[in-house]
Amino acid sequence: MSEAGGGRGSGSSVPQRAPWSLVAATAALCLVSATSVWPVGAAPMSREEKQKLGNQVLEMFDHAYGNYMEHAYPADELMPLTCRGRVRGQEPSRGDVDDALGKFSLTLIDSLDTLVVLNKTKEFEDAVRKVLRDVNLDNDVVVSVFETNIRVLGGLLGGHSLAIMLKEKGEYMQWYNDELLQMAKQLGYKLLPAFNTTSGLPYPRINLKFGIRKPEARTGTETDTCTACAGTLILEFAALSRFTGATIFEEYARKALDFLWEKRQRSSNLVGVTINIHTGDWVRKDSGVGAGIDSYYEYLLKAYVLLGDDSFLERFNTHYDAIMRYISQPPLLLDVHIHKPMLNARTWMDALLAFFPGLQVLKGDIRPAIETHEMLYQVIKKHNFLPEAFTTDFRVHWAQHPLRPEFAESTYFLYKATGDPYYLEVGKTLIENLNKYARVPCGFAAMKDVRTGSHEDRMDSFFLAEMFKYLYLLFADKEDIIFDIEDYIFTTEAHLLPLWLSTTNQRVSKKNTTSEYTELDDSNFDWTCPNTQILFPNDPLYAQSIREPLKNVVDKSCPRGIIRVEESLRSGAKPPLRARDFMATNPEHLEILKKMGVSLIHLKDGRVQLVQHAIQAASSIDAEDGLRFMQEMIELSSQQQKEQQLPPRAVQIVSHPFFGRVVLTAGPAQFGPDLSKHKETRGFVASSKPYNGCSELTNPEAVMGKIALIQRGQCMFAEKARNIQNAGAIGGIVIDDNEGSSSDTAPLFQMAGDGKDTDDIKIPMLFLFSKEGSIILDAIREYEEVEVLLSDKAKDRDPEMENEEQPSSENDSQSAEQIASRSQEIDLVDQESPEESSVNSHPESLSPVDTDSAASVSSSEQDSNPVENLETTSLDGECTDLDNQLQEQSETEEDSNPNVSWGQKAQPIDSILADWNEDIEAFEMMDKDEL
Repeated sequence: MSEAGGGRGSGSSVPQRAPWSLVAATAALCLVSATSVWPVGAAPMSREEKQKLGNQVLEMFDHAYGNYMEHAYPADELMPLTCRGRVRGQEPSRGDVDDALGKFSLTLIDSLDTLVVLNKTKEFEDAVRKVLRDVNLDNDVVVSVFETNIRVLGGLLGGHSLAIMLKEKGEYMQWYNDELLQMAKQLGYKLLPAFNTTSGLPYPRINLKFGIRKPEARTGTETDTCTACAGTLILEFAALSRFTGATIFEEYARKALDFLWEKRQRSSNLVGVTINIHTGDWVRKDSGVGAGIDSYYEYLLKAYVLLGDDSFLERFNTHYDAIMRYISQPPLLLDVHIHKPMLNARTWMDALLAFFPGLQVLKGDIRPAIETHEMLYQVIKKHNFLPEAFTTDFRVHWAQHPLRPEFAESTYFLYKATGDPYYLEVGKTLIENLNKYARVPCGFAAMKDVRTGSHEDRMDSFFLAEMFKYLYLLFADKEDIIFDIEDYIFTTEAHLLPLWLSTTNQRVSKKNTTSEYTELDDSNFDWTCPNTQILFPNDPLYAQSIREPLKNVVDKSCPRGIIRVEESLRSGAKPPLRARDFMATNPEHLEILKKMGVSLIHLKDGRVQLVQHAIQAASSIDAEDGLRFMQEMIELSSQQQKEQQLPPRAVQIVSHPFFGRVVLTAGPAQFGPDLSKHKETRGFVASSKPYNGCSELTNPEAVMGKIALIQRGQCMFAEKARNIQNAGAIGGIVIDDNEGSSSDTAPLFQMAGDGKDTDDIKIPMLFLFSKEGSIILDAIREYEEVEVLLSDKAKDRDPEMENEEQPSSENDSQSAEQIASRSQEIDLVDQESPEESSVNSHPESLSPVDTDSAASVSSSEQDSNPVENLETTSLDGECTDLDNQLQEQSETEEDSNPNVSWGQKAQPIDSILADWNEDIEAFEMMDKDEL
């Protein structure tokens, strides 16, 4: 938008901006839509095709929402593989992920305004009646304040916003009398006790019935929260205050934001990931735009748009300048240390940062938005979905994908900003991938592993709240939507709040604390609300010219080190010791370690252990170098450990009536053909006799030319393989003998050999847990003939076979559904069978890296690999994983192995740094001088 007109408020020190009506339009569309231009050679998508894709999105939503209402409601979420609802306490705990569930029909509330956006007004009216009739907010359950705010409070407010809009139109919701708003107010008051801290930052969790600290509450002892958890409240809480006139909600949310702003690192203007809610000390000092921080930045900018408070824009622009200065390394966005922002904190990125290009569009910084979005799209084209985390050289770091909507969000905003039909094609790809790989009979299942295509029994509420909303809007024309989307702003959960709230019930005092702490560069505001006709003047190739150099960035990438350290080396600085170069037998290296406060300890079994004590370093700078060295060693050893593991495999049921829809994650074997290098094995399954496969089979005619099913136990895996191979089987599936076992309660493992030469085993062998194996066994009982595919990853479904072999009756499809409902699919985490030889029992093997505490890697001291002959113990608490449950993917069961040593318990780095605060202050001043 052009820089014209006056800003709101008096005495503002910021440059004048566009009139409010123009600023308001950016809230819903991020930028005024560009003129209809497109790159030469890329034809615009016809209206007919856009309508066809829009209708496809509607059908997909009906499939997901309809199955939730049929099989799960009033539970919080649908479990799409087992066709039932997920109820807190009735399913195995998933850790922090379950904190979003409060027994308040989460998915229904989260989907309310999506129904209206998709023009399903009758369904919306029915859904509102169900919420008012069935939902109870007074449950004795501990929930996440952050998740409850953005999903439930935001869902109720979004539903209320569109309910009053429909009522004004005069056709629907004529009976509505602010009932959703009253529920939102009730929930708001239930969340307020969480703010009872000296800092004003909320506790991360609260009991809906008993609040905080009471014995019955079972919460209130936490000391830390994430920055996004405390900084993603202002939109919902301010909207609640503006709707109801109760200013207390907005006041509490503003106080939390003010405190976070005051605690930013002053020399870098960055914030950390985790903060102590009582002292305000940063617990994790790494900073990025992904998990733990993401929506804090989003809400600063959107709070300015919704509330008209200049201080929010000033803060956002100050942070944004720091992000682009330190974190942005186009097309990558890499975490850095807040005290030393030229040093990267990790060599991987998480999927949540995919929202950032969309936020950059709202900011008006189009070029880096296009670059990062294109990089993410290349990753998606390689893996079909965006892995939960991936490395700087685009390898999978965490393989899960819970159907996150952030990339679709950025795609929608970039299309609105550029008008480039390329982004319609991107959206089309997302639709195809969801239908091809995630769609199951009872909804859409999260991907347990993007490499194998296996599923997880999970369909989060945000999938319905956000994914379908952004995809539908991407292909919809203005006349396809029954209201003007530009009159609303999207929350981080894509709930819609009306922009007229900016002029309603403005009774909260606005203290501008921003200018007290920083001198703002006016250039920060040059690109606020830009006009896309200025951004793309007579140049329809602009966006394409930015994307073109990145088309092969994923396939042609080389492993990257710590980039900014490399830059410092080129600039002539003295090179610190790098983990990848370290040799335990090099005296010069040992001297450098000593200077950095790193000790080398020789263990009795011939291994060596590294331990860092920052207070023993020669200087604070050397201590920082030592901290970086230890972190590099952890990440390098972790990566090598992952490379040594065999990846998970897949068992796919391809016969009628499954047709490849059911994909089971399977554990690999260390013997037999490697399915990643050999053709997959396809065949009908048959149970062996004896079922344990530990002696010559008595039914060779039954398994001849088939894939034999055998039970775990009583003999070595290799012996089982030889017996079924001698009977003529073309493959084998070992099913766990521990009834009810699943990856929800135990990690999976690789099947080890018997210590002998296993070259004689020529058939593929895979392992399934009991619950996974029961899917196949139940299918055999129901259909007798069951055909499966053993492969390294799920193969494409055969639509022709699916069309030709329709179920003979409705009972067939119902039976298939019931079979799926008796089990659920399992994630793969490498672990050894306790009855077999250990996979990684050799002294030269790598032990798992636990980034939540100490981390270690051990091997023989004579090993020539500089990394594999060390055990390192990190004192850096800044390498915590995105979620504890995601960490399981790279763990093994070696912690029970007597040959693996974990080293001593490390003292937290914060307590060490407290001993030399004066050095840290000097260190920060040095940072400032360097900048």
